[in-house]
Amino acid sequence: MSTQSQDLLNKPVISLLGVGTKAVSRLEKLEIRQIRDLLFHLPLRYEDRTRVHKINRIRIGTTVLVCGKVVSCKISERGRQILNCQISDETGMLTLKFFHFNARLEANLSEGTIVSCFGEVKAGYPGVDMIHPEYHILSRESDCVVSESLTPIYPLTEGLNQATLRKAVNQALTLYYKSPESCPDLLPTSILARYAYPDLTTTLAYLHSPSGVELDTLENAVSPALKRLAFEEFIAHQLTQKQSKSEAKQWQAPILENNTAHSEVFLTQLPFQLTAAQQRVIEEIRVDCLSNSPMLRLVQGDVGSGKTVVAAYAALLAISSGYQVAIMAPTELLAEQHLYNFSHWFAELEVETAYLTSQLKGKKREQLLEKIAAGSVNLIIGTHALFQEAVKFNKLGLVVIDEQHRFGVAQRMALRDKGQRDNIKPHQLIMTATPIPRTLAMLNYADLDISIIDELPPGRIPVVTKALSSDRRLEIVSKIQLWVHQGRQVYWVCTLIEESEVLDCEAAEKTATALADMLESVRIGLVHGRMKPKEKEAVMQAFKNHELDVLVATTVIEVGVDVPNAGLMVIENPERLGLSQLHQLRGRVGRGSEDSFCLLMYQSPLSRVARERINIMRETTDGFVIAEKDLLLRGAGDMMGTRQTGEQQFKIANLERDSELLPQVEAAVDIIQQDYPDSVQPLINRWLGKTTQYAEV
Repeated sequence: MSTQSQDLLNKPVISLLGVGTKAVSRLEKLEIRQIRDLLFHLPLRYEDRTRVHKINRIRIGTTVLVCGKVVSCKISERGRQILNCQISDETGMLTLKFFHFNARLEANLSEGTIVSCFGEVKAGYPGVDMIHPEYHILSRESDCVVSESLTPIYPLTEGLNQATLRKAVNQALTLYYKSPESCPDLLPTSILARYAYPDLTTTLAYLHSPSGVELDTLENAVSPALKRLAFEEFIAHQLTQKQSKSEAKQWQAPILENNTAHSEVFLTQLPFQLTAAQQRVIEEIRVDCLSNSPMLRLVQGDVGSGKTVVAAYAALLAISSGYQVAIMAPTELLAEQHLYNFSHWFAELEVETAYLTSQLKGKKREQLLEKIAAGSVNLIIGTHALFQEAVKFNKLGLVVIDEQHRFGVAQRMALRDKGQRDNIKPHQLIMTATPIPRTLAMLNYADLDISIIDELPPGRIPVVTKALSSDRRLEIVSKIQLWVHQGRQVYWVCTLIEESEVLDCEAAEKTATALADMLESVRIGLVHGRMKPKEKEAVMQAFKNHELDVLVATTVIEVGVDVPNAGLMVIENPERLGLSQLHQLRGRVGRGSEDSFCLLMYQSPLSRVARERINIMRETTDGFVIAEKDLLLRGAGDMMGTRQTGEQQFKIANLERDSELLPQVEAAVDIIQQDYPDSVQPLINRWLGKTTQYAEV
């Protein structure tokens, strides 16, 4: 390929006719900088200007092209002035309505004028209307110009119109057709043939200017051309993660050998037996840590499956080998919980443990930082404070990140980089209690080895889930009175109101006040997102210590305190939450040896999706089944919550629409890596640019 042909589409968009400095800044908001970017800026939908419709055949709600003669053109005399223009094509009458008009428009549409009009058909009185249609004055009806293909409607940004964007895209396509090698097809012909996908030239021509296809067909089925680009984009993301995984293996990592004596002491003093699933995951971690390549392992386990004890075993491998371990939790309460568990489990092993959060100040903080830097502390447990600049590790061998989706990728990178020295990086163990559907795991975590703890400890009694209408609120309150008199504790969760944290907190406050009025002898606490962290932690600690009987909370308790005595949870308006979040909330109960209950108090009437969610919650407590159902009902973006920096973002591919492509993607990635290695980097550059460092985390 010549440099000249490559440069054609690499030029900035300002080199195109009709694209000035203002348009450049607006196009940049759409991530369009070079001419080649326009090729992959696909239409949202299409308009059909390929044929003229007879007025008596047009349907309300359709957007059509009609042609006719102006029969009358009058300004309405009552109320707001509207220019009403009636046109006829001898099969029927159509009224054109203009709310904004001037004398020139009125003169243009005088009686007897022949016009073509394009717009949405609406119900009128009498007959049908078009409001502010596009129109052209014609000499005769036969002059009505129809398009050869469907008209694309592109995503826009403020200040940019369809005409400017269409003109720019058409110029980009013309340059591309003259020199297709300037944007080569990066998918091997063998792969395209295997899955019956069109080549790139055919794909782009069809998507930007579909001809020979009905609009209904295009709207009701995903074209092979669109599937092909989604397929290619998925491949680029997979290649990026595989490349990152391969690059990570080039780094050196400390070899962590199992100290049999230490591990026997650790396992013997545990008050429970490890499940077969825990033992399997521990063995996978042990093998990883024996390698001098950094472990990058994600441990998935449902609520209560025992991920923490697996992390403790991994920590013991590092500590027994003379290295430090950093364990990062999203909240102080969860960090404290880890501190409590690890301190008890390691009590007989002389492990020096430190607890570091932003609450530690002054001299005590300085002394602790000095001990960490000197290496006299083996195990450092904390929150995001662990990755602050002042924290210097002496010999960090393992990083454990709990509830990984709660941290930004940049934060996780900062902690990993703290342990980097002399081309050596610490091993990484990432834990999550949010089961990840296979489709998401394949794309978002292809750079990680994944372990699944798919077994709950014996003796765990499944939580009984019931759905009750809010009409039975008083009945539920009376159940709480009985529950508390039996010495048990209760969570009462108030869910989001119109996506407003302020209203959410107000609802929780009102609920706490109302419950206090109805339950006079019951000790009630309140936790919500607008409280200061220290206040929030104090209330949750009081609940853990059984100084409170009922904890009224917003969804901030989704991940947090472990209170085995809390065996009843009431979730108000569960229809406002997704399945995975409901499951995480339910996971706060069922941690003791007695029966536990989750009451879903819904508002009638329920939508179809809300009813389906509640039924799924009643039918299963399996987090992985729930995660798959949640992906189907809500989609990937909603399910994973707020997107963190570096999480996969797709330009064309859509997980909900294109998930069935993923098995094809896996097979194609293997073929490209083995047989077409020269295509790997160009594919990554086309879809992700050249910044892929976040994939390492």
